[in-house]
Amino acid sequence: MQFIDRTKVIVKAGDGGHGKSAFRREKFVPKGGPAGGDGGRGGDVIFIVDQNMNTLLDFRYHRKFAAENGENGDIKNQYGANAPACFVKVPPGTIVKDEATGEVLADLTEIGQQAVVAKGGRGGRGNAKFANSANRAPTFAEFGEPGESKRLILELKLLADVGLVGYPSVGKSSLVASCSAARPEIAEYHFTTITPVLGVVKTDYEKSFVMADIPGLIEGAADGVGLGHDFLRHVERTKLILHIVDASGLEGRDPVEDYYKINVELKKYSEKIARRTQILVANKMDLPEAQENLPRLKELAEKEGLKLFAISAATREGLTELISYVGEWLDNYVPEIETEEEVKVYDENKEDPEKITIKRDISGDFVVSGKALEKLVAMTNFLNDEALRRFQYIWRIKGIDEKLKARGIKEGDTVHIGSMEFEWRE
Repeated sequence: MQFIDRTKVIVKAGDGGHGKSAFRREKFVPKGGPAGGDGGRGGDVIFIVDQNMNTLLDFRYHRKFAAENGENGDIKNQYGANAPACFVKVPPGTIVKDEATGEVLADLTEIGQQAVVAKGGRGGRGNAKFANSANRAPTFAEFGEPGESKRLILELKLLADVGLVGYPSVGKSSLVASCSAARPEIAEYHFTTITPVLGVVKTDYEKSFVMADIPGLIEGAADGVGLGHDFLRHVERTKLILHIVDASGLEGRDPVEDYYKINVELKKYSEKIARRTQILVANKMDLPEAQENLPRLKELAEKEGLKLFAISAATREGLTELISYVGEWLDNYVPEIETEEEVKVYDENKEDPEKITIKRDISGDFVVSGKALEKLVAMTNFLNDEALRRFQYIWRIKGIDEKLKARGIKEGDTVHIGSMEFEWRE
């Protein structure tokens, strides 16, 4: 199966149903009055974590998700039905970002966790809601509020307990294959593994942990060199890093230098990853050259305060001790306190909805923007005289005339508000 860990999608929540303008006309009900019902709420778009997914491959072929619109209101104060939510399944470890702002909207890690990524519009009010002592028979109703529409970036960070890092061909795939049921491709050439591979490693009858084979890093990976820069994000979720080095040095590289070069890349990518606990694993100890380099690796481990294991993934030498130690370490693991910026899950836009800004576009037209005002424009039926008068009243109450004059508007200038455009007249 192809592995996809970053993709873009478009989501559109349902619009609210339109309110109804109607009057009671029963034969024996004198002065029945307004009786138009409200529209139903549009459906939300909700991401939900599904344990049966482990890649974003599905989103490569299905990129647009739209919820249904709410039903319109009807006569006799009948309300329109609310639309059902549109549920979109995502794998655990999915981060949802707003493409326009880069802001993290949700970090979905637990099975069944949900995040509302686009909210459905409110249903428009029927004319019965606008009746009052001054206007007992209003003839207008609201349109439904448009649902949110967003372009999102989905990033997948694998949820693994242990991550394997190191240069290509140091034996990471061989280690995963030796201690789990995973079968990554293994061959005598670099970058054999081009996608992360997960393997479940059993420590005893009831306990196990997940090990991730991250494609080989090379010098410059954090700057985009090689394949590793595409998958460094997967190391972020791991609790422990097994730093694999080729103790034999048969590739022409020095294992001690390899250790420092890889850690430079980890630090350049993320200080948080660089602080993560590492275990130094000297692989290919079945080769004579490895025994010659082992004393230098022991000096390195002592200098850096690392636990060192000398193993051979090919012959399984030292694997039992390594797995046992890792299992014990994970049993005693205490999560570090997160200091990252707060993730906005189910949060509203922090911008004041009543705030109104006036700008001029490249053609010199005036553009009036504000969340509440744009919603009012979208929900007003300008073909109805009463609705138009109500809009003009709110316009004056908000003092937009004075704000436009202060910005130098003149007779005949064009004003844009949301989808509406009109010519300024005193």
